[in-house]
Amino acid sequence: MDRSSPLPVTLAIALAVTAACGGAPRNGSAAHKVERAGAAMGSDLHLAAWTRDEAAARAAFDAVFAEFERLEALMSVWRAGSDVLRINAAAGERAVAVHADVRDVLRIANQVSEWTDGTFDVTFGALADVWKFDAQDQDGSVPDAAMIRARLPLIDYRQIDIDDRAGTVFLKRKGMRIHLGGIGKGYAVGRAAEIFRRAGLRDFMVQAGGDLYVGGTKNGQPWTLGIADPRARDGRTFATIALTDSTFSTSGDYARFFIKDGVRYHHILDPRTGQPARACRSVTIASDSPVLADAVAKGVFILGPDKGMALVERLPKLEAVIVSASNDVTVSSGLKDRFVLLAPPTNASP
Repeated sequence: MDRSSPLPVTLAIALAVTAACGGAPRNGSAAHKVERAGAAMGSDLHLAAWTRDEAAARAAFDAVFAEFERLEALMSVWRAGSDVLRINAAAGERAVAVHADVRDVLRIANQVSEWTDGTFDVTFGALADVWKFDAQDQDGSVPDAAMIRARLPLIDYRQIDIDDRAGTVFLKRKGMRIHLGGIGKGYAVGRAAEIFRRAGLRDFMVQAGGDLYVGGTKNGQPWTLGIADPRARDGRTFATIALTDSTFSTSGDYARFFIKDGVRYHHILDPRTGQPARACRSVTIASDSPVLADAVAKGVFILGPDKGMALVERLPKLEAVIVSASNDVTVSSGLKDRFVLLAPPTNASP
């Protein structure tokens, strides 16, 4: 799991949510906002619920933080003994028994890989020690092109063997590595939404870095959420969209990056080239599935605005706002009546 926090995305969402939520009760004075913030999966985790039953909300918060911790222990590439690290250590040698959640995430990842022609691929972990974008190791260095090319044959989601009957996962080539930083947090956000609903909470918010889910409404109206301006230095938003019972996931080239010799290098790598993808500045996906939104956002970012939006229009219950590398804004057909452009995004480079 990615251990760094995408601050610009988090800040922009937080500003939008603050403006949308307020502190007013939803049903008169009886219902009120209950919230909790902390850290999970390397990001800020912010939970809020509007309810008359504060005890139920607090119990749900505890359960959500516990679930994030449990999933991180399974899926992290930084936690010794995690299922993902054990899979990677046994690549090309043997299948490894793993938790059902890990198999579930990998199965979803493979489906998104098929949809995106492999631009989303969790085996990009083969490049994780070549490019250094995580908070623990970022050093602003550009790796040698030959080193990158040598790793490309190890990136292939089709070489992941998932055996549900045996409860195992096998990476077929030695040296392959899985990294779930592009999908694991979305999976956890979806689990959090389930926890809230089982607790009888209808109006709630789960925000984990750039992944956000809003349940129900705010004062009877859809939530109004802001989309970060990819080149604004103050974290401002350039547009809003109105959503209910929906996730809101943004991938951008401004979350984890460095600039060297006038070139922006960022963490969303094109598995076909091993280089940072260059066709987009940001992609925001809205969907009823947090895990799909999290993963599809990366694939669309790499595909670029034309192929990416064509894919979005084909997939049911999934919408997008794309800011291209040339700063053009494209909105999917299902979002146009809920999208409000506040100001054109900042046109700056790199």
